[in-house]
Amino acid sequence: MGVYQHLTEFAGLPVAEFGVSGPPSEEALASPSSYAWAVRSGYDEESFADLWPKFLEAVDTSGITALVIGYWGIYDDKVDVPKLLSGSASALPALRSLFLGDIVQEEAEISWIQHSDTTPVFTAFPALERVEVRGAAGLSFEPVESEALRTLRFESGGLPASVVRTVGRSTLPHLEHLDLWLGASEYQGDATVKDLEPFLTGANLPRLRHLGLEDAEIQDEIAAAVAGAPVVARLESLSLAMGMLTDTGAEALLSGQPLTHLKRLDLHYHFLEEPMVERVRAALPGVEVNLDDRHVFDPDDGFYVEVSE
Repeated sequence: MGVYQHLTEFAGLPVAEFGVSGPPSEEALASPSSYAWAVRSGYDEESFADLWPKFLEAVDTSGITALVIGYWGIYDDKVDVPKLLSGSASALPALRSLFLGDIVQEEAEISWIQHSDTTPVFTAFPALERVEVRGAAGLSFEPVESEALRTLRFESGGLPASVVRTVGRSTLPHLEHLDLWLGASEYQGDATVKDLEPFLTGANLPRLRHLGLEDAEIQDEIAAAVAGAPVVARLESLSLAMGMLTDTGAEALLSGQPLTHLKRLDLHYHFLEEPMVERVRAALPGVEVNLDDRHVFDPDDGFYVEVSE
C-alpha cells in the first residue's frame, strides 16, 4: 500500500494549494491564516527552489500557522528544503505546524522520498507544536530540545534505527502524540525493541498520551514489550497497527498489564486468526478497538507490513 491522496486538512485547517495546481483561491489569499498552506512543485515543473520565494511574495505569510511541503523534486539533491525553510523563518513567525513530504505514490514511492539534515527546521522554528515527516531516505537531525512540541509523527516504509534513537534522545517534555512507522528492513527499517526503550519507559515523555509503534516487521516483539511497558498505564490511545501482528503478539498483549483504561487501541491491518480477534474484543469491552483489515497468512506470500516501498 502507498499514500494516494494529498492532504486536504492539516492541523485542523483546510489546505490551500500553491504551486502546480494553479493559483490559490481568492478566499485563501484574503485570509491566509485560515488555511494550512501546501507548497508543491511537480515533475518537470518549476523547481521548488524557484517556487518557494514566489509563495513568500504572493501570500501574506505573517499569520500562517500551518504549512505543508509537498513534492520538491525528490531526485534533485540540490533542493535543500530544511535550509530553505529555516532561511525564511522571519517570514513565518506564527508557524506552529509543519508537514514535510506530502508526496503521494503517483509522484514517488514513500521509500524514494529523499530528505536531508532536518535540524535547521527545529532550530529555526522553536515554537513548532506539530511536526510530521513522510519518507525517511537520507533523513537525519540532531536530538531535539523543545518545550513546545506536542505532536511528532514519522511516516515511512522503513525508518532507520538512527532516526528512532535520535527521537529517543530528544528532550520533549510536553510531547503528547508520537507515531513511528517503523517499516521493513528492506527499506532501512532496522530499529529493534531496544531502540524503542525510551518510548516504552516514557521516563522523558511525561505528557505522552498517544503512542504509535506501527508498520513493523517486529510487531509481535513490540507487542510483547508493550505488554509490560511503564508508559502504557498513562496512555489514552495505543497503536500497533499496520504491521506483522499475529496471534503471538496479541496473546502477549492480553497476558500483560491491563489495557482497559485505554480509550482506543488500533490494531488494524493484522494477521490474527478469527478466534483471537474475538478474544481481543471480549477482553476490552469499553475500549474502541480497531481490528479492521484482517489478513490470512499465505505461505506463498508470507507476512508483510502495510507500507514499505
